[in-house]
Amino acid sequence: MTCRLAPPALFGLLLSLAASSLFTGYVDMSPQHLLHGALSGEPIPQRILIDIRLPRTILCLAVGSALGLTGAAMQGLLRNPLAEPGLLGVSGGAALGAVLALYTGFADTFYLALPLAGFTGTAIAIGVVFALAGRRTGTTTLILAGVAVSSLCGALISLVLNWSPNPTALSEIVFWMLGSLADRSSHDVELALPFIALGALLLLGCGRGLRALTLGEETAHSLGVDLARLRVRVLIGSALAVGAAVSVSGSIGFIGLVAPHLMRPLAGGDPARLLPLSALAGAALLTAADLAVRLLHNTGPELKLGVLTALVGAPFFLALILRTRQEAA
Repeated sequence: MTCRLAPPALFGLLLSLAASSLFTGYVDMSPQHLLHGALSGEPIPQRILIDIRLPRTILCLAVGSALGLTGAAMQGLLRNPLAEPGLLGVSGGAALGAVLALYTGFADTFYLALPLAGFTGTAIAIGVVFALAGRRTGTTTLILAGVAVSSLCGALISLVLNWSPNPTALSEIVFWMLGSLADRSSHDVELALPFIALGALLLLGCGRGLRALTLGEETAHSLGVDLARLRVRVLIGSALAVGAAVSVSGSIGFIGLVAPHLMRPLAGGDPARLLPLSALAGAALLTAADLAVRLLHNTGPELKLGVLTALVGAPFFLALILRTRQEAA
């Protein structure tokens, strides 16, 4: 499949997956009955389709595209095929903020509390990464700063879990960390979508700079690319997109790593082309995973979305490491 044909094909796949997501669930009701009942104003079909399944489907598409796009941007910025949003502390900061909101009870005060805590955690994590790495240092220093901040966030989350005296709060924290888009409402969509869209616009505008960066930092600078500004733009865009995504979905891993690698052969090694393709692939992967979660529900309790993506993504990650080692040999 050529790069020119890939976006229409992916878009068609997304439409199919979105339709399947709208008409797949735990209530045994035919798609025709569900759609006709919702359009005619019947309370039960309308509640199922409009209030429950539509927000979940929209968030699947938005969160998946945010993770895929951010992963591609991170890999292009760091020129590291193993990079993903968690590498620079973006995901860890959002997770820590949300966990602290649950631990302190702040998340119960009003419905915006949890997402706002996620945004705040992301902003603080990015600020610390910048303070450690500096604006004009190389990618190696940036990676080391990100790994340090991400590790610190993970340690603080473990500390919160260890100190949590309230079993209900502890259960909510663990439930949130497993990652899920079940029981999300239109309020979650209204909150997350603008920030994801703004972050996506910032990242998509980095294509030219990331393309030049493939030739090396000195060459990119000679072509007029402001590397410090490019790093800031990628990190702020990633913070907005992933911070919003994580605040409504919880911790969902590997989408940002897998989606760019699946699309890289179709992009021809061009980061500018890879960005939108990775966004489409991330949306498709997460929607397909969420569908699988619902279809597997008959075999027992609902499998959390983050658990499923980890079960599928971890073997992919190991295979990628082995392939990278073989290519370097």
